[in-house]
Amino acid sequence: MNKDIVARDEHDARMPRRDFLRKSLLLALPATFGGMATSALAATMSSPLPASLSTTALFNPPSRTRGSTEISVRTFGAYGDAVHDDTAAFQRAIDALPSGGGTVAVPAGTYVIDPTVMVRLRSSMHLRLADGAVLKAKANAADRAYVLMLHKVSDVEISGGEIEGDRDRHLATTGQWGHGIMVRGASRVTIRDMLIRKCWGDGISIAATTDVPKVISVDIVVSNVACVQNRRQGMSIGQARGVKVYDSEFSYTSGITPGCGIDIESDYENPGAANTHIENCLIRYNQGNGIQVYRRTNGTTIKRNVIEFNQGYGVLTIGAVTGYIGYNEIRNNDLIGVGIRASSSDYAVGQNYLYNNARRYRTYDMPKLSPAVARTGNVLPRHTEVANSTNIRINTNYYYDK
Repeated sequence: MNKDIVARDEHDARMPRRDFLRKSLLLALPATFGGMATSALAATMSSPLPASLSTTALFNPPSRTRGSTEISVRTFGAYGDAVHDDTAAFQRAIDALPSGGGTVAVPAGTYVIDPTVMVRLRSSMHLRLADGAVLKAKANAADRAYVLMLHKVSDVEISGGEIEGDRDRHLATTGQWGHGIMVRGASRVTIRDMLIRKCWGDGISIAATTDVPKVISVDIVVSNVACVQNRRQGMSIGQARGVKVYDSEFSYTSGITPGCGIDIESDYENPGAANTHIENCLIRYNQGNGIQVYRRTNGTTIKRNVIEFNQGYGVLTIGAVTGYIGYNEIRNNDLIGVGIRASSSDYAVGQNYLYNNARRYRTYDMPKLSPAVARTGNVLPRHTEVANSTNIRINTNYYYDK
């Protein structure tokens, strides 16, 4: 499979962002599983299948408080011709907003941004990219560089257009922090209706500040965003509270570990992300786990997502505390569908539809389930695995295999 072609077809700029993501989620729910129609499959079960993603209402992301002033980056000298470096012009436009903030408009065009300098957003602003507006990272050799930086700001919205990283043009081989959007110690941020691809590191990274005392990020919403073909992660969520992720895609991550669609983690030895909610997303074809929930995180909800064809687990928790994994369709992953491991505690796993996982271990003598069955408890190791963890409740899940 040519991943470049797949990603390009699914994210055709002619299709409105919200429309393409809704359609891609529907396409991710095939009419047949192993030749059996979904409706017929449901009829073989004692209980109905969990509610499909196709019936899930799209999330309405919040706007953020800002002034009414609107200015264009073109007014401040941006070319958008894919040749000139427009970093300084973007910064002049942002800095020209009045104290009450406002909107910086980015018309269609390809704007070269130097991520070693980065564009720094301010509080009370909306960076609004038109259809056809692309922020293209200038090729660089830095280990750490960001196209957009949100540092200790509040009430910020970023919408529309595309960010293209430099992973195909990077001038060095080291580093893993060349991100499309870096959020550090920010609050009340909405990122919506965007395509973020081919970054040297993550599409989006959300974390605390690096200074002392640390400022964590709070109330960050990611909605209708596609992070694809990035090198390290589709999205990383570090020391943050109240991150909400809806109606988005995190796919085709490859190049360096962990290589996850979404990695929810701690920052070094600090407490990790708290109260993260991921719903109605498409997470597939990542070189690592679909979703990884790593040490010192708590209060994670993973609900109504399609998680498929990842080379690791569909969902893996390692030392995570309190969470819910429910109503997901988790299928065709190389390792276990859901793994709860390494001193995780207080997780509930239920109402998931699990199909054809542990593909890497097909030579083992594992049970085949046809037709689908509903079972309660940790009874199917290729789909639900609990190891060295406490107070884990494996409730009713639905299993089907070829």
